[in-house]
Amino acid sequence: MAAARNQTGLVLGVDSSTQSTKALLVDAATGQIVAQGSARHPGGTSVDPLAWLDAFDRATDGLLDRADAVSVGGQQHGMVALDADDLPVHDAILWNDTRSSAEAVDLVRELGGPDACAEAVGSVLVASFTATKLRWLRNHQPEAAARTRRVLLPHDFVSRHLAGGEPFTDRGDASGTGYFSTADDAWRPDLAESALGHPVELPRIVPSTQVAAMTANGTALAAGTGDNMAAALALDLGPGDIVVSIGTSGVASTVSPYRIADGTGTVTGFADARKGFLPMATTMNAARILDLQARLLAVDHEELGRLALAAPPGANGLTLLPYYDGERTPNRPGASGTWAGLTSSTSREDLARAAFEALLCSLADAVDHLVACTGVPPGRILMVGGAAGNAAVRALAPAILGSPVTVPAPGEYVALGAARQAAWALAGTPEPPAWDAAAAETHDAPPTPLVREAYAQLRDRTSDWTPTKGSS
Repeated sequence: MAAARNQTGLVLGVDSSTQSTKALLVDAATGQIVAQGSARHPGGTSVDPLAWLDAFDRATDGLLDRADAVSVGGQQHGMVALDADDLPVHDAILWNDTRSSAEAVDLVRELGGPDACAEAVGSVLVASFTATKLRWLRNHQPEAAARTRRVLLPHDFVSRHLAGGEPFTDRGDASGTGYFSTADDAWRPDLAESALGHPVELPRIVPSTQVAAMTANGTALAAGTGDNMAAALALDLGPGDIVVSIGTSGVASTVSPYRIADGTGTVTGFADARKGFLPMATTMNAARILDLQARLLAVDHEELGRLALAAPPGANGLTLLPYYDGERTPNRPGASGTWAGLTSSTSREDLARAAFEALLCSLADAVDHLVACTGVPPGRILMVGGAAGNAAVRALAPAILGSPVTVPAPGEYVALGAARQAAWALAGTPEPPAWDAAAAETHDAPPTPLVREAYAQLRDRTSDWTPTKGSS
């Protein structure tokens, strides 16, 4: 069986995301996709992690046994707390669950404040980070916390499903936990212990250049990585390139050879899947802004885009602050959405346009923060994610971002990046294999600064209050 796999030269890249598992079987030499599969995950921000294993098995059925090597890219930050029998003590609390916002404040204070926190772990902790979820478990589920013996990230948990034995991870995903030092490139087990209240076992960290483990039937396993790190591998980012990803979350990220430690907390200083760093600014609300607006207007996304393009820039004075489920950039975990400028003449077209403009203004803020923190002028702006395929997003993005926007062909870039890491580990070379760049289209449009200005006014006007869900 192993000899047959070696003749095929195929690798399997997996994206275990918030919403689903996607798997790509890829030619290791060329990066060409040979076959693919997918399976949905349960909804919600707290999920039984065993459901991910079932989704992995369904998504990779008929693919896994054809691969020489496998790598799993996964949603960052999620807490998988296991007992002495390696069974979950609690549902996995995901990155977009804000219940631990008070615990984040406590942990930052215990580390000596925002600047000291960023220096210690590369980022200022917010509710997304795993450490804050461990502290929440200690505070609110002490019996479950006491039974916790091992803590994994989502991609670690799925990888271990294949290998058994000692779990493993990589520096990229580890840097989003709140107990990994980006300065020392190593775990800070003391911080994990402080968060949970007692020592826990953490997975072995494996570089992308090495095979981390083997399956029972001889398939090599790469370390895997976080979803954003995998996407950066797939897109082969260079200095100055900025990726804007519009999925469940919105992410603006770039690669840097230099460690980032932003004490304002706006930019997280993650490590990447190579030897550098992947600073990013993240919004909790992205494609769901459009999902909600499409649902309210009872249209599909294509029609929502058509309506938006039929309204003028600025949506006839209608502005949306789209912090529907709290927000991370800026850090307003208790916020809700705010509409301003509604009048009796507001049209369906205006409502659609305002949603797209709010999404893009929020992402433009993230890009601005990233550029200011890294000090590197932007080169290419690449836009990926499901919503990047919408005609209104492609038309309005360059106008609001004030720069041409390159949109690679639709694809599963996290899974593709994981596949590239699998091929890299299999080759054992200093650099990942060179694959052809994805086909892409570049879009441009005259800037619309008045849209950004109106958005900024509403954003700043609401900065001194935090509405609760259901408030008006």
